[in-house]
Amino acid sequence: MTPEETAERDAFLRATLAGLGQTPKRLPGKYLWDEAGSILFDRICDHPDYYPTRREMALLPQAVSEIATLVGPGATIVEYGSGASRKIRTLLDGLDRPRRYVAIDISRDYLETSVRTLAQDYPEIAMIPVCSDYAEPIRLPVDLADGPVLGFFPGTSIGNLAPAEAEAFLARARDTLGPSHLLVGADPTQDADRLQRVYGGCDGLMPALHLNYIGRLNRELDAGIDRDAFRHEIRILRDPLRVEAHLVAARADTWHLGTDAVHFAAGESVRTDVSHKHSPDVFQALAGRAGWTPKNVWLDPDGLFSLHLLSR
Repeated sequence: MTPEETAERDAFLRATLAGLGQTPKRLPGKYLWDEAGSILFDRICDHPDYYPTRREMALLPQAVSEIATLVGPGATIVEYGSGASRKIRTLLDGLDRPRRYVAIDISRDYLETSVRTLAQDYPEIAMIPVCSDYAEPIRLPVDLADGPVLGFFPGTSIGNLAPAEAEAFLARARDTLGPSHLLVGADPTQDADRLQRVYGGCDGLMPALHLNYIGRLNRELDAGIDRDAFRHEIRILRDPLRVEAHLVAARADTWHLGTDAVHFAAGESVRTDVSHKHSPDVFQALAGRAGWTPKNVWLDPDGLFSLHLLSR
């Protein structure tokens, strides 16, 4: 194991123990995204019930011409949480001769594979992978002061942050990107039945994604957890509206992590992720508090997804 890998493993252990030490227990959602989790999520995005990806992919082509005009030629695009780098292709194709793409993701192997694939298709654009946690301050290996900048935070990732965390992220992005534009996806869906279908099912893919967290704890931290002792459950809560994913203990169990033992009672749960739902006005108010000026919003005809262009 390299020193870098050891540091990442130690950070994973510390963050896991910190979350499990809270009441109620929680796990940092960012660690869902190892290579196995990222592959599962790609499959979820292709599932008919998972509306956010399809609705966003329909809105992006409608927005890109106006975005290109506002941003100008030769831009650097900085994507937060790049994943499989699917959606970025619409921006790379639609902007005026973009010259750099900076892809930020926490899953190193998945990030490097995705960027290599993009580099083959866009040889004229400099591809710069940055393995980092966007929930923390990021120092980019490029000078963004030498041309126009477009930040990109697609999908429903802003919803994985509590409102105060989302505001803090947007403020950090403002500081990182400098004078720039930022394109952010948000999910305003209010329909509880639809949310239950999407986050509770997708033909078992969504439960598999969250149960993979246990697999990752076993693989990387030698936790020895019985995956069958836990089941996936979602909870739709309000004030603010959000969907929480939980792993619920079917029986009493103990997790061994490093030198620590974490005990679960039968029926006790640990939260693995949360997805807040932001209406356009709520999101724009949040962005304004973080120092951004809303420029435009594109809303899905059924109200299931929105794209927000912000400027600084």
